Amino acid sequence: MANLVAIVGRPNVGKSTLFNRLTQSRRAIVSDTAGTTRDRQYGKCTWNAKEFSVVDTGGWVVNSDDIFEDAIRRQVIVATQEADLVLFLVDVTTGVTDWDEDVATILRRAKLPTILVANKVDNSSAYYEAAEFYKLGLGEPRCISAATGGGTGDLLDTLVDMLPQENPEIIEEEIPRFAVVGRPNAGKSSIINAFIGEDRNIVTEIAGTTRDSIYTRFGKFGFDFYLVDTAGIRRKNKVTEDLEFYSVMRSIRAIENSDVCLLMLDATRGIEAQDMNIFQLIQKNNKSLVVVVNKWDLVQDKSQKVINTFEAAIRSRMAPFVDFPIIFASALTKQRIFRVLETAKQVYLNRKAHVGTAKLNEVMLPIIEAFPPPSIKGKYIKIKYCTQLPNTQIPSFVFYANLPQYVKENYRRFLENKIRENWSMHGCPINVFIRQK
Repeated sequence: MANLVAIVGRPNVGKSTLFNRLTQSRRAIVSDTAGTTRDRQYGKCTWNAKEFSVVDTGGWVVNSDDIFEDAIRRQVIVATQEADLVLFLVDVTTGVTDWDEDVATILRRAKLPTILVANKVDNSSAYYEAAEFYKLGLGEPRCISAATGGGTGDLLDTLVDMLPQENPEIIEEEIPRFAVVGRPNAGKSSIINAFIGEDRNIVTEIAGTTRDSIYTRFGKFGFDFYLVDTAGIRRKNKVTEDLEFYSVMRSIRAIENSDVCLLMLDATRGIEAQDMNIFQLIQKNNKSLVVVVNKWDLVQDKSQKVINTFEAAIRSRMAPFVDFPIIFASALTKQRIFRVLETAKQVYLNRKAHVGTAKLNEVMLPIIEAFPPPSIKGKYIKIKYCTQLPNTQIPSFVFYANLPQYVKENYRRFLENKIRENWSMHGCPINVFIRQK
């Protein structure tokens, strides 16, 4: 299970810049627009052969003066509950602020591995100024410049050394792992209870830390799988959390540890920005997907026209990936919950599917000949051969071309769609690579 590192700090101390540097992404993180850009606050970092996930807490703050500091403070508390390690970023050009002292108090009480990071140390005099951060009681401040990358290598060395050792779960690899994810109150706990057939009190069952994914073995009615169960596990008495940020932090672990994600939508509310955040996490981790529209028993008009409209709305929001099953169910009345399990099992098998090279070329080469990639600068692109790579996490296909650099994304998507038309990859992401022949 990958470790989770949270970057916390007040606005404009350089959290986004450090996040981009750690995850080696160059995109500026925009947090003004709700929904569309928030998936950018999550990424992966590898250092000294150790991979961990990074979350920048800054993108989930509601930009309003009266609740601004309170919102950030709540997210620091959530981050201490969910993360394995916290990077507390402070700004050497402004020195210690009251808000920094508040956050330091929260972090000291949490007793969680914390690294105090003094950012914007761009010259030797700033090193001496960073000494005042010792008063926060979090040990030696690590001096970096997130903008130029100065000091980040030493910071990563320290970070990797401080990450807790991962406890390998005793999980049989060949058994599929299904994660139930979705925004709060979409019915995650209810459907897990409906699967298991007992109302277990998820809130109080887990002793100690709530940061781990809980595996529940399901072995009834011919099904055999693990439920990666993080739904509803929260200490309600501990934090009045920013629900959106909380559900994303919680979903990261469930999604990373699963093969198939059951994304729960609320039929009474439709698809919202928060659902899209979680969908983007699923996509980013290359997980298979089944969309479950829960609370279908509460919808008055259940006509086929309404179902078609609902499906079209979901697929248009999640485009270009639209080849996934949508099931209208009710965890309360147990309507179609076994259809959910059957579909998830089939989607898992689709993920393991392998197409023979001879058959793949027999079907795809005539299609490519009839609809070749558009020529660029008078140069014609020829694809002569294709094959599926063995032993990959998701089905991955390679097409060998004379000029692979000129094949655009829309033609790659065309090839993916033709593969989906001819072989069942329903609910499963696909990789399509164009390489030099």
